[in-house]
Amino acid sequence: MKKRQLLIGLIVLAALAALIFWGVRRSHFSFAVFGKQVAVADWRTIALATGCIYAGYVFRAVRWARLMRHNKKVPLFSLLSCQVIGFTAVALIGRVADLVRPYLVAKKTALPLSTQFAVYIVERLCDFGSLALIISFAIVLAPHGALPDPQIVRKAGYGGLAITVLAGLFLFAVRLAGGAVASFFERALGMASKKLGETAGQKIRSFRTGLDTIRSASDFGAAAALSLSMWALITLAYLETMRSFTASPVLVHMDLSGCILLLAVSGSVSVFQLPILGWFSQIAFVAAAIVTLFSATPEAATACAAMLLLVTFLSIAPTGLIWAHFERVSLRKITLESEHAGHDLAPANYQ
Repeated sequence: MKKRQLLIGLIVLAALAALIFWGVRRSHFSFAVFGKQVAVADWRTIALATGCIYAGYVFRAVRWARLMRHNKKVPLFSLLSCQVIGFTAVALIGRVADLVRPYLVAKKTALPLSTQFAVYIVERLCDFGSLALIISFAIVLAPHGALPDPQIVRKAGYGGLAITVLAGLFLFAVRLAGGAVASFFERALGMASKKLGETAGQKIRSFRTGLDTIRSASDFGAAAALSLSMWALITLAYLETMRSFTASPVLVHMDLSGCILLLAVSGSVSVFQLPILGWFSQIAFVAAAIVTLFSATPEAATACAAMLLLVTFLSIAPTGLIWAHFERVSLRKITLESEHAGHDLAPANYQ
């Protein structure tokens, strides 16, 4: 199976390399200009952006400690290693390693994995809600002329804001009466497909279990404040990275609304992150967005997209590998263990 996966990966990688080569030849891409864009970039600004990303992991660790305090109180910064090693696994192995963080926390704190899986669910919901709010408000409140195709983008912003509010109301209903909401969707969707209804009911009950980590207004306020602060740091990292390309007039003068628009594109692409291969697809999609949305040159757009990936996603890897070495953690082994534990956990959660 591993040999087959490796062969498929190599074929896909070769196909992607051929596609990139064809695109470069067709667009008259200049590697000399690309190199100059990187060489004259403001590396102090890039270092500041990297610092923002590292600070974001501290916020993640504190948030996780706050969310699990009803099960066990731990020092606020004690889970930082789990966050750093976990995201290093995602960066190097792919989204299949997403469960490494709850698995490491469960081992570190001697708590059942189900409790940390619940925290993980709430953490993902907090991330989605915070990012959606920041993007929607930034688009809606953007100055006139600051966005490409403003009417379409503003409608998307209002739509995103409405969806965020509706999602919040839905989660509030699940928190108050999760069993009733799950049963309703099981019956309603079951008329079309019994399996679809059962799956929807299972997911809603899983969300309900996760939302037990937020038991008061202070819990919600702390989670919201930490999440918004963390995503503000990530947004600043994006903005500073884009502005570091001093040889590109479009990028060096990038405003906040344009940056957040690109953040939305990048976030959407990163959901389907694959190991190594996903790095190149991420760069390609983000570079295409920069060219399309802001009319940057292909060389500047590609350099910026590659630097964004390096700063916001891969920069944690060296620290994570060193930390994993000292804690005697094998990333590949812990990924397989967490994946198997997640499969074993899922049926038990829904009984």
